Amino acid sequence: MSYESKSIRDAIEEVNRTYFLPAIQREFVWDTYRVEKLFDSIMGDYPISSFLFWKVKEENKKDWVSYEFIRNYDQENPHNTEADLSGTNRDIYLVLDGQQRLTSLNIGLKGSYRYFYYRWRKTELYLNLLKPIGRNEENPEELEYQFEFRESDETNNHDNELWYKVGRILDFMDSEDAKSDIDDSIKNLDKQKQENAKKLVGRLHSRIHTYKFINYYEEKSQDYDKVVEVFIRANTGGKTLEYSDILLSTATAKWRTLKAREEIYNFTDEINNIDVGYNFGKDFILKGSLYLTENLPIQYKVSNFTKSNLEKIEDNWPNIKRGIDDTIRLINKFGFSNKNITASMALLPIAFYLIKLNKNNYINSSDKNDVKNQTEIQKWLILVFLKNSFGGSSDTTLSNLRTELASISDHSKFPIDELNKRLGIGLSFTDEEVENLLHTNYKTKYSYLILSLLYPDRDWKDNFYHEDHIFPKSMFTTPKLKNKGYDEQKSKEYQQYFNTILNLQLLTDSENLEKSATDFDTWISTRDDNFKSRHKIPILDSYHFDNFIDFITERKKILKLKLNSI
Repeated sequence: MSYESKSIRDAIEEVNRTYFLPAIQREFVWDTYRVEKLFDSIMGDYPISSFLFWKVKEENKKDWVSYEFIRNYDQENPHNTEADLSGTNRDIYLVLDGQQRLTSLNIGLKGSYRYFYYRWRKTELYLNLLKPIGRNEENPEELEYQFEFRESDETNNHDNELWYKVGRILDFMDSEDAKSDIDDSIKNLDKQKQENAKKLVGRLHSRIHTYKFINYYEEKSQDYDKVVEVFIRANTGGKTLEYSDILLSTATAKWRTLKAREEIYNFTDEINNIDVGYNFGKDFILKGSLYLTENLPIQYKVSNFTKSNLEKIEDNWPNIKRGIDDTIRLINKFGFSNKNITASMALLPIAFYLIKLNKNNYINSSDKNDVKNQTEIQKWLILVFLKNSFGGSSDTTLSNLRTELASISDHSKFPIDELNKRLGIGLSFTDEEVENLLHTNYKTKYSYLILSLLYPDRDWKDNFYHEDHIFPKSMFTTPKLKNKGYDEQKSKEYQQYFNTILNLQLLTDSENLEKSATDFDTWISTRDDNFKSRHKIPILDSYHFDNFIDFITERKKILKLKLNSI
């Protein structure tokens, strides 16, 4: 086993010419700082690790779907383009290890990086030629050379900054020509700064054109299974390779008519753009593909990704998309967002059920039986979240629930009792569970879910609800409590409860905006007759701030009864 070496310039010239990416590779994920740090390492003569290239013979190149390296990265559209190899009459190389680094070099030397920071910015990589050479001993974490993604070379600090576009270095085969090219830019600088600028340009030129930083091993096997194993082993030193990556690459190679990569990435984008937006990854979609295709194993094992299994997934792909899409739209109607989906795998049994139900326009149905059924789905989802039912062996849990759902002949009613029996949970909470739930704090992992249980008859469709402090939280600061004449013990008691479920309710956005920080005794006097019942507000003679502990004591009784009644 031997390695070969080449310069960065020679390697970059082969990108999207003979160097491509296999479908097995993840997409580019480095931020601008990681790219800048890579160039800093190169300028400082630090090793940038080795690369692994898979040599695919010309006659075999059509057997594998390949993708181009990104040159102009766009955070809004980060996907790679499929490579067209129809006119490539030679062997090609697929990069198994080193994609992030090689893409970064391509962007820094030949492309751009578009990202959002207060506004959208399209930037290119620059080097400050006036930064003194040498590491900052007082701050060793600071990069030695000042590389920076910028929108232009303009600066308001001409004494300390002269920005040189890094890609310009490719225009000169001779370092002296590169240094002469900056003469006009530095002619008004003092001698020391001129020397510093020319040294940096010369150093950049030698590191890109001359030094052989690209050390790579060439895998020549044409056996795909062996190459997959090589890829797994090569990537265990970095971010752990997920089996979904293997499934994606294998599906891309073995689906008969659809292009798996485009289908999966496009569908992931679609569900993430539903209403308020979500953040599901391809792992969720791929796991769902296994789960929603009956009689397939759901574990991420390479041995499960056979040609036969993948063909079943491809045949079932329309149902998979429909089931997942309907599920996301349904939970969106319930008010679930990234903030309160605590176990995304819990959505898959719901998707399986909706596929079996096979009812058109079910999500928007106003039929009373459908509405009741959806309420059961919502209740079940909240319960399994709060009871952390998917926190352990989720594959076993999922498999058991799929078996139960597949055995039911009548899907007109969501089988909440049967599923809970499989999970070993009840529809009620223990006294200890109730106590813990009621002391959950504002806008934490489970707070919205708990509050949702207090409104079983609420119409969640097309409404967005806010968590609201019944007694305004601004009143519970130590100085304000002290100004009211409360001693330390009473102040601590007030602060113990004000931010918990006991002092929270769900209001519409307009209600919440109207209420703002209004004192509760003033606010409650303006509400309709059913407001107290709707929000589980106890009946008191007075809702003055002095009676806050009485309010908490009485509301706790109501909420306990409500949670126990489920």
